[in-house]
Amino acid sequence: MIDEKDEAATAGPGPTPANDAGDGTGNGDGAEFPDEGAAASPEERLATVEAELADTKDRLLRALAETENVRRRFQRERDDAQKYAIAGFAKDLLSAVDNLRRALDAVPETEIGDPRSKSLLDGVAATERELLAAFERHGLRRVDPKGERFDHNLHQAIFEAERPGAPAGTVIEVLQPGYVLHDRLLRPAMVGVAKGGEGSKSEA
Repeated sequence: MIDEKDEAATAGPGPTPANDAGDGTGNGDGAEFPDEGAAASPEERLATVEAELADTKDRLLRALAETENVRRRFQRERDDAQKYAIAGFAKDLLSAVDNLRRALDAVPETEIGDPRSKSLLDGVAATERELLAAFERHGLRRVDPKGERFDHNLHQAIFEAERPGAPAGTVIEVLQPGYVLHDRLLRPAMVGVAKGGEGSKSEA
């Protein structure tokens, strides 16, 4: 009997009951995990989702607009490259066309009746017509503005002279025709412009 009492004394205190709060340092509910706040309401979650959706939609629309701008710019550059690709080649041919016209204008009228001269002139004139027709097919247009109003966008004034009956600013002589490739000036027409005269008074 004495031995049993000694074993009970040396065994120490027994296990703490599960519902024993102990000294306050245990893992009791509520002590370690305080309430961090109530969950968001459905209305708040919906507002957040709608805001994120609106932001995503805005970003998407901006990206689509930028893509469309890039596509249009690329299309415009490609169209311009196709339209004006022959600009350099056409410009080199202008002097040849000018020389054909000078050859036609240089023949005196008295020699036109000669059969050989007439045949030669007809051939030169036919060559000029074919070249001008080829120019037209590729968008190259001749500017021969005699009698028209001077346009600084298309014409280059070489001199001014008084011409009775011609309003001031009217082209009275074309020294060299100009050319326009589609809507782009390839070479301005070199012209003489009326300085004034009877027509200019009536126009004023």
